[in-house]
Amino acid sequence: MYSGEFERIGKRLFSEHLVGGNFGNISVRNSDDGFLIKRTGAYLDVATEPVFVPLVGEAPREASSEYRVHREVYRKTPYRAIVHAHPPVAIAASLVLDRIVPEDSEGQMLCPVIPVVTGSPGSQEIADNVTAALIRSKLVMVRGHGSFAAGNSLDEAYLYTSLVEHSCRIIALKKGFS
Repeated sequence: MYSGEFERIGKRLFSEHLVGGNFGNISVRNSDDGFLIKRTGAYLDVATEPVFVPLVGEAPREASSEYRVHREVYRKTPYRAIVHAHPPVAIAASLVLDRIVPEDSEGQMLCPVIPVVTGSPGSQEIADNVTAALIRSKLVMVRGHGSFAAGNSLDEAYLYTSLVEHSCRIIALKKGFS
């Protein structure tokens, strides 16, 4: 059921160059007990069955390496979907900024400040830092790694993922005109 939704959002992420290879992951909270997440190593633009991860207990080996982030977010927030991507311009911005302040109208309206946090991919540290940021915002960047966007649906989380790259491109282009 969700493999089609994962594929649809995955194709959007690829078409906007927000992910490459088998990078990034998607999840949906589908029950009170857990969530579905992309399989480790799977491509987001190909239909594959997601893996169920319980909120408590061992995660299956097939689950994405970032399952800890998704688990913590679902434990501590009401969000129903998460998109983790690797938008290149936003990643570059995260290497030099401690927070991203969009200057375009959509960015200012939807996410006027995008926090930048630290943590090693797949670690509990990144899970804790991303979750703390997503309690206050729908979007966060992990320095040098990528974005995590949350929402009530995959479409909403995708929208915020697209927004961070768009806003960072505008900031970069503006600097080129200065």
